[in-house]
Amino acid sequence: MTIVLLVVIYVAFVGLGIPDSLFGAAWPAMYADLGLPVSLGSVVTMIISCGTIVSSLSSAAVINRFGTGRVTAASTVLTAAALLGFSLAPSLLWLCLLAVPLGLGAGAIDTALNNYVALHYRATHMNFLHCAYGVGVTVSPLIMSFALSAGTWREGYLGATVCQAAIALLTIAILPLWGKVARADEERGEKDAEPRTESPLALVRRRDVRLACLVFLASVAIEGICNTWGTSYLVNARGMGAGEAAGTVTVYYVGVTLGRFLSGVLANRLSSKQLVGLGQLVTFAAVLVLLAPLPVGAASVGLFLVGFGNSPLYPNMLHLTPRLFGRELSQSVIGVQMAASYVGSLALAPLFGVVGQSLGFWLFPVALLALSLVVLGAFVALMTLKGWSPRAAAARLVRSQG
Repeated sequence: MTIVLLVVIYVAFVGLGIPDSLFGAAWPAMYADLGLPVSLGSVVTMIISCGTIVSSLSSAAVINRFGTGRVTAASTVLTAAALLGFSLAPSLLWLCLLAVPLGLGAGAIDTALNNYVALHYRATHMNFLHCAYGVGVTVSPLIMSFALSAGTWREGYLGATVCQAAIALLTIAILPLWGKVARADEERGEKDAEPRTESPLALVRRRDVRLACLVFLASVAIEGICNTWGTSYLVNARGMGAGEAAGTVTVYYVGVTLGRFLSGVLANRLSSKQLVGLGQLVTFAAVLVLLAPLPVGAASVGLFLVGFGNSPLYPNMLHLTPRLFGRELSQSVIGVQMAASYVGSLALAPLFGVVGQSLGFWLFPVALLALSLVVLGAFVALMTLKGWSPRAAAARLVRSQG
């Protein structure tokens, strides 16, 4: 039963990834079709982020009351309905209205399933879970690219709706399994510690929580800028056509998927802390590739490496949460961390859209460089506060390889 449940959780995370990369791939065609300025894409992404922030901050109380299974199923249905609405939306107003349920549903799925896996499964499974998310964000631009070459962006959203609806039906079908797994755990004496709901205000007063939130905020801002503006960067700064750029940006999502898969494989040999640190060094090197005056093909390499390097951070930081802050407090802390990550999408990704339209999308790699430095600094400060030394970790890595 536990294995079946884990597989369904993986599938649900594929569904979580589908909407996240779809809008960025579709927007160059959408704003032209609807007669809108390019920067108004930020309005839609900001509303989605607001919904996810609200959902994340209230997640501990909601999940503790209704259970992870019910929250996951209801939220997946909500996102499927929102995607269907996007495919039919006649104006920016409708896109904004539909962004609300899309954000609320995504935030609830993200928070509920991440905490459940962090508590019940090894780091390998957490990384593979986010590899499944990478499958969703990789498939999504391909669906949109195919739709743009054969029709319009509306067909792309309709195709994504069909995928999400199938996943929603699956999460509803296995609802009884959650209770059976919980009872089996209790019979084996593996009952969880009683969860403690702590207010977000009380949590952010703690320095360690603030540092963790800063790591999530800056890392997800990198993702948000790549998700929303990667295609626009290729079109406006590197001279690609919209259809070609939507297909090319897929290499970023391939990097995310492969990075999380490899992180899952290596999780049996390296600690979550080491995987995060090594990944961020790759991200920093990738941004330097994007900054270098190289041919347009190098942009594909740089985008792939940004996704590859940044991808281990999210799952491994989440897996560390019960160990850094306690199992009974993990749901509340993960909710705050999720909210911080969505603030990165809400504030920094849209801000870059305005800056890009005003000063040029050539600033895309400059923004990624600044954010990667913030992630590195906050991560080292948090680990040092918790008694982890980068030098000692490097020495342990050398010994393990020997």
